[in-house]
Amino acid sequence: MKLLAKLRCVTIDVTGTLMAYKGELGDYYCMAAKAAGQPCPDYKRMHEGFKLAYKEMAKNYPCFGYAAKMPNIVWWKTCVRDSFVRAGYEYDEETFEKIFRRIYSSFGSSAPYTVFPDSQPFLRWLREQGVKVGIVSNAEYRYQDVILPALGLNEGSEWDFGVFSGLEGIEKPDPKIYKIALERAGNIAPEEALHIGDSIRKDYEPAKSIGMHALLLDRFKTPEAEEWRKSGGIVLPDLMAAKEWLSSD
Repeated sequence: MKLLAKLRCVTIDVTGTLMAYKGELGDYYCMAAKAAGQPCPDYKRMHEGFKLAYKEMAKNYPCFGYAAKMPNIVWWKTCVRDSFVRAGYEYDEETFEKIFRRIYSSFGSSAPYTVFPDSQPFLRWLREQGVKVGIVSNAEYRYQDVILPALGLNEGSEWDFGVFSGLEGIEKPDPKIYKIALERAGNIAPEEALHIGDSIRKDYEPAKSIGMHALLLDRFKTPEAEEWRKSGGIVLPDLMAAKEWLSSD
């Protein structure tokens, strides 16, 4: 029997699964600095600085400051300022404000992202089969309200509901985020749902732990994918392969 026939809901991750970043982080930080009349920061130092700053903020104020009731823009302003400081760049308040506003608006638009060509057709195909589609993402509210619609991935035509960590106060790999998705889909049983993502730790394992079906995408031929397969994971190259897999007996 086709797995598709057993499913009432498919949940899906966003970054690395439906879309990817365009260019490098340094491109956007460079453009913002230049617009404020400053030299372009070093790409490598900026990338490392951001990684450390983001990790620190995610640890101290998880889910984009949800529990601390920190406004989204304050969370990102703190993270971006720390990224620059760690990279060796400090600006006066007026200059930093100009730089930050440009970075914040860039990453709140469709500009830094590209949608994989199979994403929209796959999501629409699922909904045509009568399957509910949910987005499950460690992301803040702008993904739901601005970014996904700007990329042509709209609630109502490509997906039915979203579960975003910044709006829920729970993030992957906590299995509770998947339980919320099942409730939102209409209290669907885990065995009637499939989750698709690109991380064994954040997507595959927590979804499986509550009884959902799970599938991993390896769009970028990551070295870890072979280990995923060895540990029993179903790993496919893209969503077209996922469509074939779901439709096969």
